Amino acid sequence: MTISLLIVDDHPVVRDGLRGMFAGHEEFTVLGEAADGAEAIREARRLRPDVVLMDLRMPGTDGVGAITALRELGLPCQVLVLTTYDTDRDVLPAIEAGATGYLLKDAPKEELFRAVRATARGEAVLSPSVASTLMSQVRGPAPAPLSARELEVLRLIGKGNTNKDAAKALFISEATVKTHLLHIFAKLGVNDRAAAVATAFERGLF
Repeated sequence: MTISLLIVDDHPVVRDGLRGMFAGHEEFTVLGEAADGAEAIREARRLRPDVVLMDLRMPGTDGVGAITALRELGLPCQVLVLTTYDTDRDVLPAIEAGATGYLLKDAPKEELFRAVRATARGEAVLSPSVASTLMSQVRGPAPAPLSARELEVLRLIGKGNTNKDAAKALFISEATVKTHLLHIFAKLGVNDRAAAVATAFERGLF
């Protein structure tokens, strides 16, 4: 069973190169091409390919807009993004719009073939750099560590000391203690002293 393709890219040289690559492989059939997102939508509706190879940055309707429209139309085709860009602002919208896979244009030919096969089966395919981008988004930024002085302030507060008591114990002003507490709250993502102490215990800071 052959896998039918629609190639979407605003550069004719890229489309020709991809068509030639797949034309020489009996496992694939290129049904058509499109130069922008709007044409991609029209051709996908007409040709009903198994896989749409979708560029992202195109004039008019871009790749994300086209992917969104294809999903809203309920077309059965799978979308494999094939682009030069792997930044957050490219990867996340494409995946959220419904792309099955995301590959960079510098991928070797055999890797592209494997990606198309997997995409046709509905399996997620991500190039390593794209996977790293998504993981960093899921994990979020690492929490900033507390300084030694901030830990001292938090330990004293955790033992029930007031700001004034902490200031006296550390030979600093009460205003400085308050400043340290504000920094602690921001780093721990909390809004008050009790939550700061609780979070510090949870993270094993004491």
